[in-house]
Amino acid sequence: LDEPTNHLDLDAILWLEDWLKAYPGTLILISHDREFIDEITQHVLHIEHQQLNYYSGNYSSFEIQRSARMANQQSAFEKQQREIAHLQQFITRFKAKATKAKQAQSRVKALERMEKIAPAHVDSPFHFTIPAAAKMSDPLLDIKSAELGYNGKPVLQQVSLQLGPANRIGLIGPNGAGKSTLIKTLAATLELVSGEKQLGEHTRIGYFAQHQLDQLDSNTTPFLSLQRQAPTTDELTLRKYLGSFGFHGDAVHDTIARFSGGEKARLALALIIWHKPNLLLLDEPTNHLDLEMRLALTLALQEYEGGLVLVSHDRHLLRSTTDELFLVAHNKVEPFNGDLEDYAQWLVDYRQAQQSSNDSPGQNREDKRDKKAERQKAAEIRNQLRPLKNRIQKLEQSLAQLEADKKQIETRLSAEDIYDAANKEQLTELLQRQGAVAAQLEATEMAWLEASETLQTLQQSQ
Repeated sequence: LDEPTNHLDLDAILWLEDWLKAYPGTLILISHDREFIDEITQHVLHIEHQQLNYYSGNYSSFEIQRSARMANQQSAFEKQQREIAHLQQFITRFKAKATKAKQAQSRVKALERMEKIAPAHVDSPFHFTIPAAAKMSDPLLDIKSAELGYNGKPVLQQVSLQLGPANRIGLIGPNGAGKSTLIKTLAATLELVSGEKQLGEHTRIGYFAQHQLDQLDSNTTPFLSLQRQAPTTDELTLRKYLGSFGFHGDAVHDTIARFSGGEKARLALALIIWHKPNLLLLDEPTNHLDLEMRLALTLALQEYEGGLVLVSHDRHLLRSTTDELFLVAHNKVEPFNGDLEDYAQWLVDYRQAQQSSNDSPGQNREDKRDKKAERQKAAEIRNQLRPLKNRIQKLEQSLAQLEADKKQIETRLSAEDIYDAANKEQLTELLQRQGAVAAQLEATEMAWLEASETLQTLQQSQ
């Protein structure tokens, strides 16, 4: 499967995920959805520098193993560079002396036979921030008792939503429920059917949607596209800015017509962010982005100080950048009391209700009441377990980081030069860090075990 989730909504992705988990055959998958990879794979083949590297485990495990491998590679590279320098120094000093010529020649051959180790290089080509406008209204945007839709026909009813600089909202809901209708109305590309909408005096909206990729001028270049928006800005500043989105050197003058979907998406985001919006409305921004650009966008949004409304099937992006979820369903927009795991269960219940409605339209009210009570009970149990699951997830993240720290310290301690007299202070610091990390690791493991046992006990008591 080559990028199977690119144009699927979250509902379809969760269904495909469950189906693939039960699939008995062999699966080879290319995907930029890290949570999707995490859930269904047991091995990772990573292509880098024209080499294929095998890792056992899912994507999260791959990140930890690769980090350790890169640390080991860098240590080996530095050690080899010292050895090469030593051999080269001997050759330079003695190649002209008859008595040492033979030894010098042997060292030349040793250098020629030596298999060179490449330096570790994991820097992302994308490094950007999202600055917000200096002046900020609060609220940025306010909708009251509104009907939203197309051509005077409402899709969403009685919508009241106030957005401020502190709001970071993820929109969830079944396909076709009206998420894009809502975000288009917020962006003012759709008019209200009825109701009130007020924009703050200093509100500056940045709106990203997939149709904007097709609206880019295919006959121009990234540099000219940005220069049109900033005609008084000097060339060096424009080039530096485009470089932070991966357009380096002559690439700023490449014709957009030849761009991939990912390159167009990066350029569209760059053009939006240039204007320093204090309210970002993002509708599926990661559809064509690779993992490195997704990570860069995630980090930039985490530091962003404006308001955010996000529609995305990328669960990692939603978890990492939003503080609250709003459910768009049944012609309404309401706060969702739960996390993405709860939403996955909500979708299961929603599909079952849809199926039951189709199969037996005359189902009696008592059966409906029973099913409603069951759903409410299940929701209550999930609410009890959620804080514990969140704690376990955080502890697992801490364990992964501590394990990586431990491996990096051990790698450094395995290097010969660390025990030189000149590195005494560094050695002492490393040994102190090693002890501290070991203590933290032991305490975190114990906390994880206790939390896991508590969760298991609660689940068995249901």
